[in-house]
Amino acid sequence: MEYVAPNSLDKAAEIAANARGSVRYLAGGTDVLVQLRSGLHQPSLVIDLKRIPGMLDVVRTADGGWKIGAATPATTLNAIKELRQSWPGIVEAAELIGSTQIQGRASLAGNLCNGSPAADTVPAMLAAGATVTIVGANAERKTLSIDDIVKAPGQTHLKPRDIVASINLPARSQKGADAYLRFIPRTEMDIAVVGCAVNMSLDGETVSEASVALGAVAPTVVLVPEAAECLLGTRLEDEAMENLSMSCRAACNPIDDKRGTVEFRISIAGVLAQRAARTAYQRARERQ
Repeated sequence: MEYVAPNSLDKAAEIAANARGSVRYLAGGTDVLVQLRSGLHQPSLVIDLKRIPGMLDVVRTADGGWKIGAATPATTLNAIKELRQSWPGIVEAAELIGSTQIQGRASLAGNLCNGSPAADTVPAMLAAGATVTIVGANAERKTLSIDDIVKAPGQTHLKPRDIVASINLPARSQKGADAYLRFIPRTEMDIAVVGCAVNMSLDGETVSEASVALGAVAPTVVLVPEAAECLLGTRLEDEAMENLSMSCRAACNPIDDKRGTVEFRISIAGVLAQRAARTAYQRARERQ
């Protein structure tokens, strides 16, 4: 196995395009290194992205959104006050990845590309309407939505030589906020049995825009437009909350495993959606 650490995206794309055999990219490494040691993947080439300018940066864009380099660790996100204020759900999801030590290396891009349906940051990014900048063959750049990336557990729609350059968050409305919650058997350092992210904007005290995403209840993280529709035009009255819960439960297609049964996951999805919606709503009201 060969290891290289290029100093530009174009160079990384060139190396990947000319490589023989399989290629793996090293951003944070919290998944890739474990997979290499276990023998799950045996690539011919590992390309380290951390020495490429911008890969460890978080930049406020001209339109008020955020560009987060693919190797930027979770701890960096929490240290940026304006980002925490704009997208608290994204930051709190990133803070749930593994231990404090893991968060010092784990990245949003890595969490996405690992392809786990239980990934914590993916529901939050999906509900936020985040996009991904990809560098492909011949250094061609393209932008995809989060929903276009994950194909199945452990699989993505990315081409073998595609490189994720950044995660892009849109500008935040002054009357909007998000929230992410998960259920786990332990108090920390566990994989989500169910995760839920809610993002919304308000007109006065009425929900004018909303999106809801669920994790660990289907082969991939799922956006639930029917659940978001339940929130529109409401102030989260009891009927709206019950409809939200029902829509989220209906969207679930989970499995039975040692962490939770199908019935339990479906029930918890409705509960978490209600709690995340109330948290996002309260945050949005406080921002006005």
